[in-house]
Amino acid sequence: MGFLDGLMTVFQIHNLVLLILGVVLGIIVGAIPGLTATLAISLLLPFTFSLEASTALIMLIGIYVGGIYGGSITAILLRTPGTPAAAATSLDGYPLMQKGQGGRALGIATSASFIGGQISCIFLIFLSPLISNFAIKFSSAEYFALAIFGLTIIFSVSGKYLLKGVIAGLIGLVINTVGFDVIVAYPRFTFGVRSLMIGFPLLPAIIGLFALSELLRLFKAGVDDDDAIHDNVGRILPRWPDLRQLKWVLLKSSLIGTFIGALPGAGANIASFVAYSECKRTSKTPELFGKGIIEGVAASESANNAVTGGALIPMLTLGVPGDAVTAVLLGALTIQGLQPGPLLFRNNPGIINSIFVSTIVGNIVMLLTGLFLAKAIAKIAIMKKTTLIPIIAIFSMIGAYAAESSLAHMKIAVIFGIAGYILEQMDFPLAPIALSIVLGSLAENSFRAALIRSGGDWRIFFHSAISVVFLAIAAASVFFALRNQYKASKESQGGASL
Repeated sequence: MGFLDGLMTVFQIHNLVLLILGVVLGIIVGAIPGLTATLAISLLLPFTFSLEASTALIMLIGIYVGGIYGGSITAILLRTPGTPAAAATSLDGYPLMQKGQGGRALGIATSASFIGGQISCIFLIFLSPLISNFAIKFSSAEYFALAIFGLTIIFSVSGKYLLKGVIAGLIGLVINTVGFDVIVAYPRFTFGVRSLMIGFPLLPAIIGLFALSELLRLFKAGVDDDDAIHDNVGRILPRWPDLRQLKWVLLKSSLIGTFIGALPGAGANIASFVAYSECKRTSKTPELFGKGIIEGVAASESANNAVTGGALIPMLTLGVPGDAVTAVLLGALTIQGLQPGPLLFRNNPGIINSIFVSTIVGNIVMLLTGLFLAKAIAKIAIMKKTTLIPIIAIFSMIGAYAAESSLAHMKIAVIFGIAGYILEQMDFPLAPIALSIVLGSLAENSFRAALIRSGGDWRIFFHSAISVVFLAIAAASVFFALRNQYKASKESQGGASL
């Protein structure tokens, strides 16, 4: 009955309209080169505050699904991936476009995205309740260990700048200490500024980090040259023989994407390239990859869209985001007054079922939109920066102001935007800051609550097998990240000496 209730909720007229709108907006933003699903959700999140929690999340899920897929459109037609996750798609998508098979590539990409998304939904629906039932046993010590494990994702999302990623994460943790201490009821680092008593609100911080910093980057890059969408795209609707030929590629790549999505910190970027390389490795014609082959497009797109369902699993069940997009979605849940984690399944089953159904329906909307509107969306996506920059600026400032009608929030967004831009120019990744802001409070409050409960006995963090396992995994994650960084450094030094 629960799933049926979710179905009825999603198919209410206003919810369905907002889901469709979210998917279309996500596709458009995702197709714009340089913009991402994270930015799309950050920009549109404030406009969901006046909505019921289920309605708001239905729209945000639509944006997520559409944003991940949207990057493939310009990757194929222009060799300009709208999102980093679509970079692998361009390797074979654009060569197919040059051969006059752009429509075929778009049709395969859209169908593969749909199939990958739906397979990941199956795992989301069946695995999430099992994991949440296990996680319901968590106490403050287990939550601290979980938060520490979540914070080690910083090592995964930092790329080649590991030290800078760690520093960025520490910046996020310091930001979390500003405001009224909920444990001892004392203001911290407010410097007498009353507006800082509540700390730095999550929403203005996210808008500043991801939207306004991107605005400054676009402004610095200057006005780009006009691009042209080719007219020889041809038929987009995929042919049955192509889909039948790709069935095993689609299944394997979708499973890869779901698994990688469920690993906190991995994300669609990694999933698409892992699936692409695995498809090439097992292909009978690996020499054709990169020259225009539909298997390459199918592998990349089914994997990066399978990440959507996979990444929602740890976010919903444990409160740990699977990637940067779900980190923002985690913030959206919190802003709506919901606590992600096992209690969400027990206290708000209607919300969970709405998320499940909206993910399935969102993928169907994405399929139909991609098949019939891909060329039109591509033309919208290549708008000049002189048009794009003011739109992002207006949406960002309205979004920062709208939550509490606060000019102070607008100032905070601007500060975070300038800081985010400066940090990016210095090669500091922004995802670790957002991750620390989201998980920092959970880590601190759980840590202090556990010590209060144990009378200051540190052994409480090692009494439970669950907390020991999470802490061990966290330590292993740090160890392997440092080892890989050391190996990469040695290899680069060796190459330089040659």
